[in-house]
Amino acid sequence: MLTGKHILITGATSGIGEATSKLIIHYGGTPYLQGRNEEKLRSLQQQYNLNESQIFKADLTDDNQIENIAQNISQLDGVVNAAGIVLPVPVKFIKRKHIDELMSINLNAQILLTSSLFRNKKINPKASLVYISSISSKHPYFGGSLYVSSKAAIEAFSRSVALEYASKKIRANVVAPGLVKTRIFEATLNASQKEEVEKYEKQYPLGFGEPEDVSEMICFLLSEKSKWITGQTFFMDGGLTLASK
Repeated sequence: MLTGKHILITGATSGIGEATSKLIIHYGGTPYLQGRNEEKLRSLQQQYNLNESQIFKADLTDDNQIENIAQNISQLDGVVNAAGIVLPVPVKFIKRKHIDELMSINLNAQILLTSSLFRNKKINPKASLVYISSISSKHPYFGGSLYVSSKAAIEAFSRSVALEYASKKIRANVVAPGLVKTRIFEATLNASQKEEVEKYEKQYPLGFGEPEDVSEMICFLLSEKSKWITGQTFFMDGGLTLASK
């Protein structure tokens, strides 16, 4: 499905990013991995038998490191923007440092990386760009105003990219999952009462998601099978919002 395609994955060392990297290889694609954890990057490099030009240890909050990726990476047929953080802060406690910390990676870095890749002419015609949002962009939660805002903004940005580059058949779409069993999510569960977790999981008719559930959708959007889809946001929540109606 992705044979011959070269695809950059940010946040590739864990969660949805790592699952997507594995699946891209499974479908015949060539991954380029970005992450901040050099040890994990080297481990994945060895596991996937990648060469040096396919891994990028980089902090996406640093403009120079973003530009370095864009200048040195091969021509790309796809980009998966999986890097991101969660930072719960109730509205009345928000400080500028919280805004800067969260937006710098969840929004600014993704915009600047996209811009830099286009400016360096590294995005091939008919390429596909995929951004990761969250169902919280439409269903906010207590303490999540900054996170929710960053995800709503990246959805709007993706639509703008889709519009600007449609003439080159370059597509941009968003996947917005509900709760997925990533490392961060597992840590949250371990810190919670078992009864509370079981009660919340019952609100998901299909249960909590797995990273592979999301990565399959991402790979579909990267492939030619979705060549007539652009500017869209796809919500994946195991029926959570359906059950709440």
